[in-house]
Amino acid sequence: MSMKNSIPVKELLMQVSKPIFAIQNKEGLNFITRDNDYFINALHEDAMHSVKAFVPAIKPENLGDKNFKKRHSLKYPYIAGAMANGITSAEMVTTMAENGMLGFLGAGGLSLKKIEENIIKLKNTLQDKPFGFNLIHSPGDPAHEMATVDLYLKYNIKLISAAAFMRMTPALVFYRIKGIYKNNQGEIVTPHHIIAKVSRIEIARQFFSPPPEKLVNILLEKGLVSNQEAELSQHIPMAQDLTAEADSGGHTDNRPALALLPTMMALKNEFIKKYNYKEPLCVGLAGGIATPQSAAAAFSMGAAYILTGSINQSCIEAEICEDVKKMLCLAEQADVAMAPAADMFEIGAKVQVLKRGTMFPVRAEKLYKFYKSYNSFDEIDEKSKQEIQEKFLQTSFEDAWKSTKDFFQKNGNIKEIQRAQDDPKTKMALVFRSYLGLSSKWAIQGIPQRKMDYQIWCGPAIGAFNQWVKGSFLETHENRKTDEIALNLLLGACICIRVSILKNQGVEIEDADLFKPMSKKEIFTFL
Repeated sequence: MSMKNSIPVKELLMQVSKPIFAIQNKEGLNFITRDNDYFINALHEDAMHSVKAFVPAIKPENLGDKNFKKRHSLKYPYIAGAMANGITSAEMVTTMAENGMLGFLGAGGLSLKKIEENIIKLKNTLQDKPFGFNLIHSPGDPAHEMATVDLYLKYNIKLISAAAFMRMTPALVFYRIKGIYKNNQGEIVTPHHIIAKVSRIEIARQFFSPPPEKLVNILLEKGLVSNQEAELSQHIPMAQDLTAEADSGGHTDNRPALALLPTMMALKNEFIKKYNYKEPLCVGLAGGIATPQSAAAAFSMGAAYILTGSINQSCIEAEICEDVKKMLCLAEQADVAMAPAADMFEIGAKVQVLKRGTMFPVRAEKLYKFYKSYNSFDEIDEKSKQEIQEKFLQTSFEDAWKSTKDFFQKNGNIKEIQRAQDDPKTKMALVFRSYLGLSSKWAIQGIPQRKMDYQIWCGPAIGAFNQWVKGSFLETHENRKTDEIALNLLLGACICIRVSILKNQGVEIEDADLFKPMSKKEIFTFL
């Protein structure tokens, strides 16, 4: 019997909404989609044939965890992660929401006024579509953290991404438990949800646990929550969803994804049993996801969703200058380095940044070494002081301190000013932190004379992405759109998984260049 309906396997693999049968007969191995007529005719003709392999339909909306997608009203299990200082812009959040995905506005580093403006803009634009805002841990400024939460509660922001937290804080607990109640069926309803971004197991334990009673009692004593909210809080986790953050841009512990994700998933299962939660917990993966293969690997390992960051920074919706986007498009996998973090400078926390085309990682590391080695700026040798003032600060230390002091006064953080006036080492730290903080703003604004000081948060994922899109329309930043890239990764992941299923059944195919970047219009012809 001839295989009239046989279709080239690569073409079939692209049609992810259709299953594939690999049929072995005397003519060889042939590939078809579901075809009832073929099976009936084959039996009537008593043809010698066998089904060597079967590949199910795998559509992008079938990937990930259905509970996660339902909880957040998503079509696809995909998040555009928050990049601070508004780099993940309202425009980026909007395009994700309008395409069945989720985006978090990068509120870290923004003023309360700017955060409020973005809240109003997004609520007016998106109405009931899914979106969220970032809340970054601010150990040096807990008042700003609480004020940010107050804004989120005022405008009924239902979802936040909690990033860089080293412990639970009153502000985070306040956001989570405010407004919880029991419905008529006796079920606990939580109006506010947290998706935690975590790379350490001890922090993940805190997020999968109920809010700390000590912090709940503090909120209760201050009259910020009711007795009912305090009581019900002990029956819910701080976060139902947790992103295992592997080797990412910005704040990261450079954890390997292959070890991190299974660890966090095991922890999830442990805590579901321990607390008997009624709602399922979910674990997604971030860090290094930039190609169809890495997305497929994440979902194959059991990730509920994937989160991207570095690759989105080179997209047209990213709120960063064109020059930085060009630099990102040229980056290779090894063109990143760790550098001291502005927000946690004194404790030695680091962020991953782009090193190609900028001196920032080297200069930031120098400043941290000076801070650790000396008790005041005056103790530093004259040659080094001259270098810091002329090349790094580009002004005198005292003028830099005046600008730093003005910044803290404007933001109402008088305690930091007082600490610096009482301790020269703290004064030096705040001036150095000011340089680190401004360096990311120079990159966003595109200040040409400060290009060597650009701080560009970035992980090795950008190099993998650039390699994959080389020679395609996505090679240049002018064509990079966040939603289009997301759909490429999701469709590509489906194809990679289908290829793997074939191979695991003993069917070898040439998968080199099987899936190349496509336009959004082309992608939808396969869905």
